[in-house]
Amino acid sequence: MKLRYIAACFLLFMNSRQLAAQVNDSLTQVYSKFDFIPGEKVIFFDDFSSENIGDFPTLWNTNGSGEVVTYGKYPGKWLKVTNSKGITCLADTLKLPENYTIEFDVIPQKDQANNNNTTYRFMLISTSKPKDLLYGLARPGDAGIWFEFAYNNSYFTWYRDGSPGLDGRTTEHKQVADNKYHISIWVQKERIRIYQDEAKLFDAAKAMSKNYKYNMIRFDRGVELIGNLRIATGLPDMRNKLLTEGKLVSYGIYFDVNSDKLKPESAGTLKEIATILTENPALRVKIVGHTDSDGDDATNLDLSKRRAAAVKIALNSSFNIDAARLETDGKGEKEPIAPNNSNTNKALNRRVEFIKL
Repeated sequence: MKLRYIAACFLLFMNSRQLAAQVNDSLTQVYSKFDFIPGEKVIFFDDFSSENIGDFPTLWNTNGSGEVVTYGKYPGKWLKVTNSKGITCLADTLKLPENYTIEFDVIPQKDQANNNNTTYRFMLISTSKPKDLLYGLARPGDAGIWFEFAYNNSYFTWYRDGSPGLDGRTTEHKQVADNKYHISIWVQKERIRIYQDEAKLFDAAKAMSKNYKYNMIRFDRGVELIGNLRIATGLPDMRNKLLTEGKLVSYGIYFDVNSDKLKPESAGTLKEIATILTENPALRVKIVGHTDSDGDDATNLDLSKRRAAAVKIALNSSFNIDAARLETDGKGEKEPIAPNNSNTNKALNRRVEFIKL
């Protein structure tokens, strides 16, 4: 019996070491310079999980064509744009403040109607006619900024009142067909930054006009697969939340679907939390995982506990935070902060909390 216990403890120890090594590789090596931190309040999220395969998603609009699909190489559901000459955007007009973030996953596809090109374009627009997808035509809306991702370069430009503005180009970060990329966009008043995975592609200090309210996002000129679109407002004041208020609710820590494996794009948020802990060596926190209501209660409770433990391992192994300062717990779906009746509300319930002890 004693030998079995010792063997079980050793196996648990080795599994923890292995997990720590995996976390360390993905966070400190791959995303070591990633400084993107998602907005504090999620105002839109769609992973197409509630949509039927083959349908065009209910929260989107197009003058072309598209359908929800699965893709064997990557889990989850995806919106596949099937007409590169069409426009794909959200059905409802956005109300974006001065500070917000936009994130999405994308899998470029070869467009057989365009010489197998993988090019596609993402646009952020201010338009006085949001229901008219063709308003402005070549330069949509009244003002805007677009990012074009191609097989040989990434390109961006912005315009106002139909007139072209400045532009930029990089050839260092190309996108290959059938590979997944995480795109992160960070707007702070007039400044806009865009990242592809861990790399910052562009940082333009005066691209966003103060005279326009940006209210539409759209994709065009490609046949890409789009997934996990998240729009959030406000820059979280993590230091004040944790040190003064005693509780930080984080939406910037991401996991694979139904898994406790941290996604690399969590690195910016974890790095900021680690900085707070490093600068306040007497601070101890409890890390609490929460899920939405999809799945059964017991599974969600176990998943939330494992996710909290994964965050602790990451802070310890990747950022050298003493594990003795970190406690973990999980609440599963027991403590929702929004009804689990939409993809956006479910995203609000999937969170990690840090509670000052």
